[in-house]
Formats: sequence, C-alpha cells, structure tokens
Amino acid sequence: MDIPKESLHGTFNSYLLGFILSLVLTLIAYFAVAEHLFTEKVLIITIVGLAFTQTVVQLFCFFHLGKETKPRWNLLIFLSMAFVIAIIIGGSLWIMYNLDSRVM
Repeated sequence: MDIPKESLHGTFNSYLLGFILSLVLTLIAYFAVAEHLFTEKVLIITIVGLAFTQTVVQLFCFFHLGKETKPRWNLLIFLSMAFVIAIIIGGSLWIMYNLDSRVM
C-alpha cells in the first residue's frame, strides 16, 4: 500500500511549532551562555540537553520521523549518521586534548 507524497509532508502547524520550539531552544542556549546563568559544568550539561531536545524537535517536526513507509531503513541511516558524528566529535575532542597537554 502506497502512502501519497502529500501525507509525508508536515502541515503548516507542525512546521510552525517546530520553528517556534527551535527558536526558543536556541534563544535559551544563547542567553544561558551570554548572561553566565550557570556554572561551567551545569552550563555544559544544559547546552547538551538543549541540543538533544532540539535534535528531537527537528527530527519529528521537519524530518517527519515516524511517518515514513519503511522506518527500519531510516533508523539504520540515522544511527549510521549519529555514529559518524560521534566519531568526528570524539576524534576532534581527543586531538584538542592531546594538543593541549603536549603544548602546555
């Protein structure tokens, strides 16, 4: 059974909700950093939590996760992408830590 292409796209309300939530989450992160609202460790945890929340909002409101006909393939592609991003971020942090310890 084929799902019409129109039903895979979001409605205006879902796009508007996603935009507003993304904007609010970005502004919260910005003001938390700009105004030094938290200590360093709490700020890092807050920013990571806001980034994760914004990722979930983006996946459901803009990428329409869960509305596709073959969710298993999309999940596999998403997990592969997350793994590559984790390698890039982890490798970058590892390189910066090693450079910092060798230079200082």
